[in-house]
Amino acid sequence: MNVLSLFSGIGGFSLGLGRAGMRTVAFCEIEPYCRAVLRKHWPNIPVFPDVTKLNGSDIGTAVDVISGGFPCQDVSIAGKGLGLAGERSGLWKDFARIIGEVRPRYVILENVSALLYRGLGDVLGDLAQIGYDGEWRCIPASKTGLPHRRDRLWIVAYPRGSRLSGHIERPSILESAEAALPKFGHAAAGAWRSLDNVIDGLRSSDGLSVGAHRYRIKALGNTVCPQITEAIGRAIMKMEHPDEKKAIQDQTSASR
Repeated sequence: MNVLSLFSGIGGFSLGLGRAGMRTVAFCEIEPYCRAVLRKHWPNIPVFPDVTKLNGSDIGTAVDVISGGFPCQDVSIAGKGLGLAGERSGLWKDFARIIGEVRPRYVILENVSALLYRGLGDVLGDLAQIGYDGEWRCIPASKTGLPHRRDRLWIVAYPRGSRLSGHIERPSILESAEAALPKFGHAAAGAWRSLDNVIDGLRSSDGLSVGAHRYRIKALGNTVCPQITEAIGRAIMKMEHPDEKKAIQDQTSASR
């Protein structure tokens, strides 16, 4: 499944979704530091610099999943409480516009838990206007075994009615993902170190030192927990290919 990553940061979404078997086909990230990190580790993937100027037609390939964590500054309890009316968090409107232009099979969103009462209704309403249903769930990073809570609101959306099988709704993707998180917990420390390692010793084209401590801290603070995106990605892949494991087992048995 092809992924368009918006508000990509240093690639936390793509790191986890890649482990789940998905591949990122394009990034969009405004920070020069983060773009340098993305180009270092995904050298052949285009990186668009401005979500407000990005159009669905710019991608040039089919997109199955759009992922991203749009800015939280106006939603966070540490901000001024402007919500989606704020300049930064208001970039959600461009996120929604691109969803409508691309029409992916899945959308994976992340933001601070304060979005529950500072804009979730608007996000779900905007998704509904373009024909998408959504499910949401707060999942903390501590669920993966990390030593900090970092509670985040996750939303998975899909075209209206696409997850109905007859009259029985399929299991929740986010519930399945959260239930699977203990499987990834033993690797939590190593996976987080891998995020820290991707931003060591890099230089961007304009000479910006991207190994500087302040850039590292900001980038790690803004990224997502890749174990959670991996679990969500795996839940989606299982939903899309429910008989894949059985088919592999059948093929193995036949070869014997």
